[in-house]
Amino acid sequence: MNGIWLAVFGLAVFFLGFRFYSKYLAERVYRLDPNYVTPAHQFNDGVDFVPTQKWVLWGHHFTSVAGAAPIVGPAIALYWGWLPALLWVVFGTAFAAGVHDFGALVLSARNKGQSIGTLCNRLIGKHAKILFLFIILILLLMVNAVFAWVIANLFIKEPGSVLSIFIQIPLAIWVGYAVLKKKGRMLVPALVALAVMYGAAVIATRVEFLQIDVVRYLGGADATVMGMDAVSMAFLIWIAVLLIYVYFASTLPVWVLLQPRDYINAQQLVVGLLMLYGGLLILNPQLTAPAYNSEATTSWFPLLFITIACGAISGFHGLVASGTSSKQLNKETDARVVGYLGAVGEGSLALIVIVAVATFFSNQGEFLSTYSSFTEAGKRGVGAFVGGAGQLATGLGIPADIARTIVAVIIISFAATTLDTALRLLRYIIAELGTEYKVQWITSRHVASGVGVALVAALVLLPDGGRGLGSGGYLLWPLFGTANQLLAGITLMLVSLWLWRQARNPLPTIVPMIFLLFMTIWAMTKQVVFDWSGLGPNDAKWLLFVLGAVILGFALWILLEAIMVFRNPKKIAAYESEA
Repeated sequence: MNGIWLAVFGLAVFFLGFRFYSKYLAERVYRLDPNYVTPAHQFNDGVDFVPTQKWVLWGHHFTSVAGAAPIVGPAIALYWGWLPALLWVVFGTAFAAGVHDFGALVLSARNKGQSIGTLCNRLIGKHAKILFLFIILILLLMVNAVFAWVIANLFIKEPGSVLSIFIQIPLAIWVGYAVLKKKGRMLVPALVALAVMYGAAVIATRVEFLQIDVVRYLGGADATVMGMDAVSMAFLIWIAVLLIYVYFASTLPVWVLLQPRDYINAQQLVVGLLMLYGGLLILNPQLTAPAYNSEATTSWFPLLFITIACGAISGFHGLVASGTSSKQLNKETDARVVGYLGAVGEGSLALIVIVAVATFFSNQGEFLSTYSSFTEAGKRGVGAFVGGAGQLATGLGIPADIARTIVAVIIISFAATTLDTALRLLRYIIAELGTEYKVQWITSRHVASGVGVALVAALVLLPDGGRGLGSGGYLLWPLFGTANQLLAGITLMLVSLWLWRQARNPLPTIVPMIFLLFMTIWAMTKQVVFDWSGLGPNDAKWLLFVLGAVILGFALWILLEAIMVFRNPKKIAAYESEA
């Protein structure tokens, strides 16, 4: 079968979903009001609350949620064959992710730009808020720690990409001052910046002098520096650079770096998608991966639905929608483009990942050898995508080594975007906890960011995550999938409560909520009881067992409190009197 047909099917569903279903949601369910005064105008402070043109905000939202996860998840999920992954990505995007991201953005915009954690307090109760903030805190720490490791690892393996990434920072600041501050148009300056970035990537690929190779500077892989091998020292240096960067990136006004850099990255992703889909159209490759892998020993049900999160539905999207995007929403009607189309953009990335990996191998035997187990899929899936993406890019006449560098630049750019957005969100959560427990000194922007960076550094560097120095985040990474999807389910529950209290149809949010919570609670119960407790065939993993049990318990507690709210008319009346 030809890989093009997978792309045609997926893109057709995405188009129909945005054209018709998102319009139904906007007009009949969320009932967007073009005259509603959004928080960006109510609380315009020039730092976090800044009215932003919808396509610029779409660029921020899109690239913040489209980090490395929509590449990693689908690439791993090909272990079960391309059909289960394809169906979950396509229908999950159209009927779950779009609804979730859109709804979280509107709900926050209708409530002063408050985060999902704060809204949990208002919609369900104070206890639920504290429990929810704990889940969010753990999730953000994992995202920051693991993405810092991913970027540092790619900097070491692909030194030709580093110059391009570094150049993007001053380019983004220039675009921010020259365009956003003066209320100009950003498209042409962003494309110029992107051309400079890719020019630097092409030149650095072929000119070794321009490759920022820290391992080579330290004497090579076999060298020893201060009692550490050169690769470990390089990791330490890159982690330190990244943590310093995210501290400043998360405290600067959004128009200085975050908005212009994310808009440049949005153009980069569009260019990357056009490159890959264009290469697919020209090369016309055949699918060599099986539609369903009958040799898989790990069941896809329910594990598939937590392996592919970003690219189908992800709780992290709700954090971005309510944490940063809602504070920049110029008009409420812009939420349809920012929220739903942002999810479609990420789904399009996950879709081409599936096609790239499914067509990369020369035959099915080679695929089965690479994806011999779920563990091996986790180790080799991303490499298969980089190879498959580079292969598709050659269809446009791009040399394989340059295509590989450009793909690395795209992955690093999105991971960096997610990294500093997640640190900004972590700052908000720390400040909220400081306010809740009356620790006022920690609510300061710089103090909260400093505490966040310190917590991420501790998780990255102190424990051994099994992948060398700096991989401490991987110690908790097995929790990410289920914690992230629980977060999405609870966010859908909050949006459903809000719709129900507004006498609107909550079915578009309740149906994916029930499906997601059922699958995720099932998967997490299986992990906690059988995989991490020592009762199953695996050795006990006590840290994962304790944290997993706590997160699962908190999620069930929040769910029970929500059910009680649904059944308590007095709480509904109290809410309506506050609104």
